[in-house]
Amino acid sequence: MILFPAIDLKDRKVVRLYKGDFATVHQVAEDPLETARAFWQAGARHVHMVDLDGARDGVRQNGGLVRTVAEQSGLRVELGGGIRSMEDLEEVFELGVWRAVLGSAAVEDPAFVREAVSRYGGRIAVGVDTKDGKVRTAGWVRDSGMDDLEFVKEMESIGVKTIIFTDIDTDGTLSGPSFTRLEALRRNYSGQIVASGGVSSNEDLRALSRLGLYGAIIGKAWYTGAVDLARAVREEGAQC
Repeated sequence: MILFPAIDLKDRKVVRLYKGDFATVHQVAEDPLETARAFWQAGARHVHMVDLDGARDGVRQNGGLVRTVAEQSGLRVELGGGIRSMEDLEEVFELGVWRAVLGSAAVEDPAFVREAVSRYGGRIAVGVDTKDGKVRTAGWVRDSGMDDLEFVKEMESIGVKTIIFTDIDTDGTLSGPSFTRLEALRRNYSGQIVASGGVSSNEDLRALSRLGLYGAIIGKAWYTGAVDLARAVREEGAQC
């Protein structure tokens, strides 16, 4: 299983949220590049980055930091937040981003997803951010009313090969992943699934690996020391 330690950016700072609530934003690290280098030293080879300014307001403000991490950390950068057009995709890939994550735009404009997949193939992932079984958009603020599993099926029919599945109620809580929802997702989607939200321990990562998932995102658990990333990498094996 691929491990994706996370760097969330807001106002050019490394931050975390609790259950996606922007009122809970708090800084957790000084320097994104030094954080990324710590991930590399632990053996990770990927980083999941989110431009929270872009996710909520549609205006990405952290491109320079993303470029620095992409060029100087050695990690493959997966980036989401505010990517809503082919022009946006061109801009983020020019930063050195390895894979782009489409969120709100995937819900609102499936034709855009189809075009993006046609041009970039596996470099496109879709984020499925869900609360009570419904997909949320606009930085998790807006309820789309769309059933998350039906949405996943639609994305698979378009050709999306990677889904990043976040149960908002577990994000930033250290309460454990939403295993029941992830198992349901596996039954409804044949592509690569990255679990996001709730990871609280190395044992949670082992359990996700036993589910046969492609990847797992590690956020608050790394910043609080609840997960030993180097140990997780040793247990999961090659990260390339």
